[in-house]
Amino acid sequence: MDLLALADDLWAGKDRYKPFDNPGAKSEIDDNTLFVHGFANVNALLTEDGIVLIDTGSSLMAKTMHDSLRTWSTDRINTAVFTHGHIDHCFGIDNYDSDNASLGSQAPKVIAHEAIKARFDRYKVTAGYNEQINRRQFGMSDFVWPLNYRYPDITYQKNFDLLVGGEKFELHHARGETDDHTWVWAPDRSVVCVGDLFTWAAPNCGNPQKVQRYPMEWAQALREIATLNANVMLPGHGLPVIGPDRVRQALEESAELLEYLHTETLILMNAGATLNDIIHSVKAPERLLERPYLRPVYDDPEFILHSLWRLYGGWFDGNPARLKPPSDKSLAVEVAALAGGPVALSQRALLVADSGDLRLAGQLIEWALGAYSIKDPDRNEVAQIYSQINRQRVAQETSLMAKGVFRAAAREPNPKANAPEN
Repeated sequence: MDLLALADDLWAGKDRYKPFDNPGAKSEIDDNTLFVHGFANVNALLTEDGIVLIDTGSSLMAKTMHDSLRTWSTDRINTAVFTHGHIDHCFGIDNYDSDNASLGSQAPKVIAHEAIKARFDRYKVTAGYNEQINRRQFGMSDFVWPLNYRYPDITYQKNFDLLVGGEKFELHHARGETDDHTWVWAPDRSVVCVGDLFTWAAPNCGNPQKVQRYPMEWAQALREIATLNANVMLPGHGLPVIGPDRVRQALEESAELLEYLHTETLILMNAGATLNDIIHSVKAPERLLERPYLRPVYDDPEFILHSLWRLYGGWFDGNPARLKPPSDKSLAVEVAALAGGPVALSQRALLVADSGDLRLAGQLIEWALGAYSIKDPDRNEVAQIYSQINRQRVAQETSLMAKGVFRAAAREPNPKANAPEN
């Protein structure tokens, strides 16, 4: 697999990036720099004193990535840098511990931003929640959230100069997708490893099931990296971007998208708009979303508006009825009664769906199904319509985030929201 040729095709819009294809495929950027492709990538920077790794892979793919890298070099691993603490980037270090031990060398040093420790601690106390949302997001019903993490040996606050084999690697902190993000500049190679600050998709800055993201600080980091005039950008997801003009364009247009959403959201917030007003008014520029590296295939720009609201305005969305809302169950029962019963409401949902308004249809069918207790034998007819409308929503959406939620709903029609009445 010629990854650099594929990257050219992606840039030209001749192909679409498929993140789960070709795990372990690799491309030599230069004699001392290797890119290993996975759902999350691994980069190996060979020096005179061993290899510097940028990320080590996911719990599911780390061994494949390791074995591929080791066909390129069997040198010891001097240092592993975690660009952030998401579990697709920081697992598999034990494979390299074993390699070093077989060479009679000490274990690799692990370096990360200081905030990664709090992330790992949080992951432990929210393991059940994270397991459920990842099953939903990726459609992996048997996924098990890990409980053991490799905490870094060295942490830093803002910047850190790593010297290995006479070569300097500059580590920089930036809040973006996470609060613990590190990007790495290798000036002697003109290579920048950006982690998830760039992923060949609209920035993952609004994930509806994850903690706060930081759109404007993300954009500022992208602008800063663009000034480096790097010849090669190695992302955390997706393929290498080669050539300073391409690198700069990808970074600056990604920043522009975030800046636009940020500016338009704050204008409306400052004018007294509600969150609902904003998500139905602010639309990302189509000319940016049409770029092959900014398509909303993972996150959705609409979700970034939610992230901005939460960052600046808290959780109250501006609608007084949702400050202290009724239970979902009592609201569903009341609306269904007004409609002439759950079946009548579900039929209305079908008509609305057929008209093309799947957002409204989704709300109506949620109420219709919610009016039943789980054990009610009359529930099955409405549950089938519920699944049908959610399958339509899956087909309509472009982002993996939205597809995952609607697909999970279609498979298992909302049992937890429809608990039996007391």
